[in-house]
Amino acid sequence: MREAVAWLSAAFGFVERVRIGENHRAQLRFGDGAVIVGDVRGDRHPPRPGEVTHSVTVRVDDARSHCERARAHGARILMEPTDFEYGERQYTAEDPVGHQWTFSETLADVAPEEWGGISVRSS
Repeated sequence: MREAVAWLSAAFGFVERVRIGENHRAQLRFGDGAVIVGDVRGDRHPPRPGEVTHSVTVRVDDARSHCERARAHGARILMEPTDFEYGERQYTAEDPVGHQWTFSETLADVAPEEWGGISVRSS
C-alpha cells in the first residue's frame, strides 16, 4: 500500500493527505478533489490482466504534460492525449497493478447538443 501511494504521488501528482494505518487506507488530494485508496484484502483485489474493474476520471490542467509525467514514472499509456468534440482532451493510463485512470483537461465549454448529448435541467 505504501508503495502504491508513493507511485501514485510520483506518477500522477497526488498528495497524501490522510493515512489510516500503515497499510490500510490513504486519502490522496488532487486539486480540489480527493481519492481514497485501500488495501487489498477479502474480496478486494487488483484487476486481473484484461479485466477492468472501475473507471476513474481526474480533471487536470494540462493533459499532455500530465501524460508525460505519468509515462516517465512507468505508467502504461493506453490512450494518448486525444481531443474530443465535447471539449475535453483526455488520456488513459494504467498503473503498475492494472488500475485504469483517465485524465481530462477542459478545452472548451461545448453544449451537449453540439456533440450528440442532451442537456438535462432540473426544475
